[in-house]
Amino acid sequence: MVNVAQIASNAPVEETSVAARPTVRGKFLYVGKEKFWVRGVSYGTFLVDENGEERLTREVVQRDFALMAANGFNVVRVHTGPPRWLLDVALENGLRVMVGLNWGEHMAFLGEPGKVDAIEARIRRWIRVCAGHPAVFCYSIGNEIPASIVRWHGRRRVERFIERLYRAAKEEDPDALVTYVNYPSTEYLRLPFLDFVSFNVYLESQPRFEAYLARVHSLSDDRPVLLSEIGLDSLRNGEERQAAMLDWQVRAALRLGCSGVIVFAWTDEWYHGKYPVEDWAFGLTTRDRTPKPALRAVTRAFAESPFPPGCPWPKVSVVVSSLNGASTIRDTLTGLEQLDYPDYEVIVVNDGSTDATPQIASEYQVRLITTKNQGLSAARNIGIRAATGDIVAFIDDDAYPEMHWLRFLALALMDGKYVGAGGPNLPPPEDGWIADAVASAPGGPNPVLLGDTVAEHIPGCNMAFRKEALEAIGGFDPVFRTAGDDVDVCWRLRDRGGIIGYAPAAVVWHHRRKSIRKFWKQQVGYGKAEALLERKWPARYSSIGQLSWLGRIYGRGVSRDFSLLGGRVYQGVWGTAPFQSLYESRGSRWSLALAPEWYLAIALLAGMFILSIGWAASLILGPTLLVAVAIPIAQASIGARHATFVVEKRNRRWSLVGLRLVVLFLHLMQPMARLTGRMRGGLTPWRRRGPKTRPRFRRTHMTYWRDEREPPEETLRKLQAQLLDTGAIVRTGGDFDSWDLEVRGGALGGSRLLLAVEEHAPGKQLLRFRIGPRYAKSAVVLSAVFASMSVAALGSGAWVAGGTTAAVAAFVVARAFSDAGFAGGILRERLERFGAT
Repeated sequence: MVNVAQIASNAPVEETSVAARPTVRGKFLYVGKEKFWVRGVSYGTFLVDENGEERLTREVVQRDFALMAANGFNVVRVHTGPPRWLLDVALENGLRVMVGLNWGEHMAFLGEPGKVDAIEARIRRWIRVCAGHPAVFCYSIGNEIPASIVRWHGRRRVERFIERLYRAAKEEDPDALVTYVNYPSTEYLRLPFLDFVSFNVYLESQPRFEAYLARVHSLSDDRPVLLSEIGLDSLRNGEERQAAMLDWQVRAALRLGCSGVIVFAWTDEWYHGKYPVEDWAFGLTTRDRTPKPALRAVTRAFAESPFPPGCPWPKVSVVVSSLNGASTIRDTLTGLEQLDYPDYEVIVVNDGSTDATPQIASEYQVRLITTKNQGLSAARNIGIRAATGDIVAFIDDDAYPEMHWLRFLALALMDGKYVGAGGPNLPPPEDGWIADAVASAPGGPNPVLLGDTVAEHIPGCNMAFRKEALEAIGGFDPVFRTAGDDVDVCWRLRDRGGIIGYAPAAVVWHHRRKSIRKFWKQQVGYGKAEALLERKWPARYSSIGQLSWLGRIYGRGVSRDFSLLGGRVYQGVWGTAPFQSLYESRGSRWSLALAPEWYLAIALLAGMFILSIGWAASLILGPTLLVAVAIPIAQASIGARHATFVVEKRNRRWSLVGLRLVVLFLHLMQPMARLTGRMRGGLTPWRRRGPKTRPRFRRTHMTYWRDEREPPEETLRKLQAQLLDTGAIVRTGGDFDSWDLEVRGGALGGSRLLLAVEEHAPGKQLLRFRIGPRYAKSAVVLSAVFASMSVAALGSGAWVAGGTTAAVAAFVVARAFSDAGFAGGILRERLERFGAT
C-alpha cells in the first residue's frame, strides 16, 4: 500500500491510520496532525437494479480498490449510498470513501408534495448504513443540481433545501464532513454551512483552468477547495491527450492550493441507471481494467505534487517584529520552526520589549536583534536590512503559520509577475468564543482584492515582498508605529507599477482579541492609523474621511449593507451561460450607515430633535432620528445573521444565539471605536489639509505667457504634483467634467480650476486659468434645513430653538465660504509661484 502521508509531504514520515477521520483546519484537511491531500478517483455508477442499488461484487471491488491503493490513490468517490461491506474493503486497502448521496437532482424536487421529505428520508437511510465507519471521508448531499432546475425553484429555496440536507446528515453522523458538489453553471449558490467546497470543473485550457480555480477559492470563504471531478474522454481525444491533460490538471490544482483532486473515473465501465454508456471513455482503465497511459500520468502527478521535486526554491527571510509579545510569540516561533521549506531564516526584531519576549526568542534558532522602541515600521526596516533572502516575509508575533505557508507564498512570487504576495489570516479555532465572535466582526485584518489573484492590500500579519522592491521604495514609513504600514507600503508599490498577488493557500493563524475591551482598543488604534494614512494620502479619502478601496474586502466580518441582500445572477439568455455568477454591489448609499461618521450624523439629528421638542418639527425629526438609528442596527443584524462560527460545527444552538448577539454588538461598537481613533488622530469632517494662505472667495482669472510650447496635460500634471507637495487635497476632473483640477478646502467647500491654452507665434503659449469656488451639496442642504427650522421655530414662538438653529445655519454657510476661500487661496498662490498674473 502506498504511504499517503509520505506522498503528501514529499518526505518519509510515519504512516497515518485510516481509522482517524479527516477534519477541516482552515484551507486544508487534516488527519490527526498530518495534512491530508485528497488523491481521489471516481468509481461508478454501475448497473442499478430495480431497488435503485448498484450491483457490485466484493471480489471486483477488492481488486479495483487494491489497484487504486497501489497507484497512490487515497480516496474513492462513489455516487450512491454504498453497502457497509464496501467501506470495509476500502478500509482494508487504506482508502477513504467520498459517499455520494445522489437523490435525483435533475428533477424539479421542490414542486412535488412530499418529495422533499422523501429525499431527506432517503439521505438519512443511506447515512445510517455508513454512520461511524472510519473509512468514510465525507458525505456529498448532492451533485450538480442543473442550472435550469435552480432557476425554476429560485436560488434561495435551493440553498435552504441543501442546508436542510446538511443538517440531516450532521444529525445522523455528527463527526463526518459534509459537502455539496457544485459546478460552474450554479456557482452563485451560497452555501456557507458546508464543511468544505467541492466543484466539478471541466476545462481543457490550462490558463482558463487555473483562472477558474482562483475563482473557486474566492467563493470558498477560506474553506478547503476540493476538485471533486476532472477528466477527459479518451474516446474522442485519444489516450495520450487524456494522460497529458490530467497530468497538468492534477499538478495545477494542488499547486494552487486545492485540498485535493478526484479524477473521473476509474474505469470506462459506466452505467446510467440500467443502461450502459458506451459513447465515452473517461476511465483511467478500460472496461476490463487494463490501465491507460492516464493512470500512470495521474499516479506520477499525485506523487510529485503539490510541490514539484527539484524546484529551485528562493531563500526567504521571515521577519517578526515584537513589542511585549511574550504571551503569543512562542506559538509564532514554534510554527516557524516547523515550516516545511528548504531555505529560510527567521529574524526577530525585539522592539524595546519589557517582558520576556527576548528570553523566549533566544530559545529558538533565530537571529535576535534588540533595539529601543521605535515602532512597527522601523522594526520591520531593521529586519529588511538584516535579511539575506531574496524574499522578505512578515508575520506578526500574535500569529503562527500553516506548515506550507512559505511554499505557497514563494510559488506566487516565483513566476516574476508579482512584487509581493499575501494570503488569508484565519482565527485559530481553539481561541474561545469571544475571539470567535471578534473574528466575525468588522474591522479585522482583511485583504482587499482587485480580482481573484491580485490584491490592492494584504495585511501585515501575512505578507511577503521581493527584497529589491522594498529597498526601491525605502522600506516602511516609520511614521506608522503600530498600524497602517502595510496599507502604505502596498499603495507605494502599486504606484510604482508593482502588482501584488494573493495566494489563498498561504495561510497563517492569527489570534483575534479575546475581550471586548481589547477589541475596542485595537479599533481605536486602527482609527488613528487611518488618520495617519489620510494625512499622507489625502486624495484617497472622501471629504468626510471615508477611504474608497478600489477592490473588495475579503474574508470574515465584512460589514453588509442592504444592497448585498440580493445580488443579480448572470445566467445568460434563457439561462444558457456555462459560467453563472452572482454579482453584488461593491457599495451603495446604504453603506454610508456603516461608516463611523454616521454616528456624527446621529448626534446631529439628536441635537436637532432636542431643539425641536415642544413644537411641530419634532414630529419630523423624531421619526427621522429613529430611522437613522435603526438603519445601522438593521445592517448589523444582517452581519450577525450571516456570521459563521466554529461552535456552529458542534451544533450548539444556545451558543450560536449568544454569539450572534455579541457580533451584533461588535458591529455597532466598531464604527464608534474607529471614529474615536480617527478624531484623536485629526481625521475629522471639519479638517483642512494644505498650507496656510490668504483666502480667495471670488472667481479669479489669471494668465501666463511662456516661450516654449508644452501640452496642457503636462502643465496640469506638474501643477497637480506641486499642489500635492504642499499637502493640499487635489483631484482631477473626469471624462464628463468641465473643470481640470479641484482642491478640497474642507468638507463643505473647495475650488476648481479650468485651463485654456492659446497658441501664438513664434512657438509661444498664453495660458488662461479660471478659479471658481465650489460648495458641497451637504452645505446647501444643511444650511437650508437649519434655516427652515429657524423660521419655523421662531414662528412657533420657540425663541431658543429658533436662535440656535439660525446660528447653526449661519455657521454652515460661513464654513462653506471659508472652505472654498481656503482652497481658492491655495490655487491662486500656487499659480502666482507658477508665474501667472
